[in-house]
Amino acid sequence: MFGTPWADGTASISQCAINPGETFIYRFKVPKAGTYFYHGHYGMQRSAGLYGSLIVDVAKGEKEPFQYDGEFNLLLSDWWHKASEEQEVALSSKPFRWIGEPQTLLINGRGQYNCSLAAKFNKSSDVPTCQFSGNEQCAPQTLHVQPNKTYRLRLASTTALASLNFAIGNHKIKVVEADGNYVQPFVVDEMDIYSGESYSILFKTDQDPSQNYWISLSVRGRLPKTPEARTILNYSPSSPSNLPNSPPPVAPIWNDYNHSKTFSNKILSQIGSPKPPPSFDRRIILLNTQNHIDGYIKWSINNVSLLLPTTPYLGSIKFGLKGAFDHKKPPQTYPIDYNVMMPAPNTNATYGNGIYMLDFNSTVDVILQNANALAVNVSEIHPWHLHGHDFWVLAYGDGKFTKEDEKKFNLKNPPLRNTAVIFPYGWTALRFVANNPGVWAFHCHIEPHLHMGMGVVFAEGVHLIGKVPNDAFSCGLTGKILNHKG
Repeated sequence: MFGTPWADGTASISQCAINPGETFIYRFKVPKAGTYFYHGHYGMQRSAGLYGSLIVDVAKGEKEPFQYDGEFNLLLSDWWHKASEEQEVALSSKPFRWIGEPQTLLINGRGQYNCSLAAKFNKSSDVPTCQFSGNEQCAPQTLHVQPNKTYRLRLASTTALASLNFAIGNHKIKVVEADGNYVQPFVVDEMDIYSGESYSILFKTDQDPSQNYWISLSVRGRLPKTPEARTILNYSPSSPSNLPNSPPPVAPIWNDYNHSKTFSNKILSQIGSPKPPPSFDRRIILLNTQNHIDGYIKWSINNVSLLLPTTPYLGSIKFGLKGAFDHKKPPQTYPIDYNVMMPAPNTNATYGNGIYMLDFNSTVDVILQNANALAVNVSEIHPWHLHGHDFWVLAYGDGKFTKEDEKKFNLKNPPLRNTAVIFPYGWTALRFVANNPGVWAFHCHIEPHLHMGMGVVFAEGVHLIGKVPNDAFSCGLTGKILNHKG
């Protein structure tokens, strides 16, 4: 979104929400090829299914750093069998009503519910085998392949809650791209993918062509109450209606975080990729906690739960409005004596909508610090996504981050990403350059967590932004200014 920060799509941050019956056209330049996706950023519309893939091919005359014979694209998501508005009400209720786990995992919008494609391999369950002719709208989308070829598979996770594990039965997968950036290729049997992330993987069709093979999707980081999603890798000339003869891939234990950390630490930038600046100008430490505010359960960052204003920040700053949001600086860190391994002795937090004003072109370090939630011995996975930038993932660590942990920073070949996970009771160190004029959301990509306040906002170089389309600022105080001018 370089040069067009109003096209970022974040309601109350970069633009006004698009009201029913209105039209808003997003125009922006695409700076690089890669695997991406788009989604609604108002309320819990992503949970309701407002999302889709966005694939950017290399420019004419350019080549990818790897070769393949064919390409597939899989968008991974989860689905509650209830309206998103009902979920929003439950999460905002007193007493709190948790929405539970999603009923279904989806692969390109298709999944299984109350049946299993692989039922015959689970003797301990009475779940029946799914019956599909292949023509139904909900039937699994089969991937048809030729033997002895190399295929590129683009993966993106737009899940509202679930962290996922992806595997292709009997096939190795080679990871070559992450969040639109090439990485040093590495081979695994299966891989984790968190909400907000995207990847490209390569696989070879070097197995018995008379058989078909499972493609499996399972839940990570939460006790799996959602059945696995599956589809079929169909080798020609085998019939696509033939289910595989072998059992599906066995998913890693849901709370085997060492397994997940091993995968995350394999991801390194491609040789020749930009390296991070050797030092930072500013460090912001963000403590992730679950709190109470007036009897409501919320998620907070440094004890502040984000409550977005009615006037978009981008317009408020550009027009120099003083009363549109709280101009008090949000906390840079949290109390040094806070014990991240235990529930907080005081669980009360406050609402806030202050933003972090960053010096333009400065180098910013963000330390994401995870902690115990309200319940004892509970700390959750949080995938954090930054709008308007890529960042370098310098390191992951366990426990409370200290200055000594800087020795663990990878400044040689850290991956460039736009989404990074913090593991339970751990920390993740990020570095980015504030070189994109605009106002940018940085938030947990789990939809209920963001809805409950788990995010912050960065602003940089707004004075450098030229004319903004009027319909981006047609609400709140900016809308009144534009109406008065009109």
